[in-house]
Amino acid sequence: MSDRPKVVITDFIAGPLETERRTLGEIADIVALDASSEEELVGQIENASAIMMYHTVSITEKTINHLTRCKLIVRCGVGYDNVDWRLARERGIDVANVPDYGTEEVADSAIGMMLALTRGISRYNSLLRDDPQAEWMYTQVQPLVRLRGRVFGIIGLGRIGSATALRAKTLGMDVVFYDPYAPDGRDKALGVRRAETLDALLAESHVISPHCPLTADTFHMINAKTIAKLKPGSFLVNTSRGGVVDTTAIPAALVSGQLAGAAIDVLETEPPPASDPLLVAWRDPKHPAYHRLIVNPHAAFYCDEGLLDMRVKGSEACRRALLGIPLRNVVN
Repeated sequence: MSDRPKVVITDFIAGPLETERRTLGEIADIVALDASSEEELVGQIENASAIMMYHTVSITEKTINHLTRCKLIVRCGVGYDNVDWRLARERGIDVANVPDYGTEEVADSAIGMMLALTRGISRYNSLLRDDPQAEWMYTQVQPLVRLRGRVFGIIGLGRIGSATALRAKTLGMDVVFYDPYAPDGRDKALGVRRAETLDALLAESHVISPHCPLTADTFHMINAKTIAKLKPGSFLVNTSRGGVVDTTAIPAALVSGQLAGAAIDVLETEPPPASDPLLVAWRDPKHPAYHRLIVNPHAAFYCDEGLLDMRVKGSEACRRALLGIPLRNVVN
């Protein structure tokens, strides 16, 4: 057995591993497990010197308590709610993320989804395909309103939230954000407005778009009660973390018209079970969700360049840890 440090890639990346080897090959062995659950890590990860993980699996005490050599767990993405970073800290293990890999792509996706909803693009497409005899007229999706001057509400003005804000501003929208952690002056730097409370943001938003991490405070932040505080006929876009939105509230909101449409890139359980209420409604031709809901498979981050960034930046973090170089983006 090799005495060289071992870097384990838990999930998502199956190979080839040339990208990782360019950064780590001289100093470590690299193993890609392509696991779909934490149970599949048992017996293969305990002696890892560093771990690269994506979003398919979680790393909890079941794994952390058995790590004997680990210096770093790097979440190759922005959110890190699928690793017990507090326990890792207690065990002397750094946890880092890659917060800048897909900033542009997620922001582009959020704006793209918003436009597909608010301009009727996806609904026209769905209605025409569903009914070959449908009237070939704009009237199928009346009413639509001009976006210029409408409020684009953002929850969380970090890297992605800021990039999304700038894109919405370019469309002439009035961008308002709620983020109790954003320092004073960020609104001035970006030319946007701050809402002091979530309720205040919801009350004036035409579109609401979360761009915050999943924490105890943000879990199900968007739910039946908060959706009810939006203006009737508003739109919801979620490209952040699945648990930020209680998606079970969306079908009823579409039926009532409280939501005119929704676009969801992330879900609490991925892939979701067939019994997921959101997907049941989405697949039902008799439900408004059939034409008014967009569902994507946690893909807002993706482009070839972004995927490469995740791999390179994750590998570079592991290299720093193994060589004793000060780490960047440590979250614990």
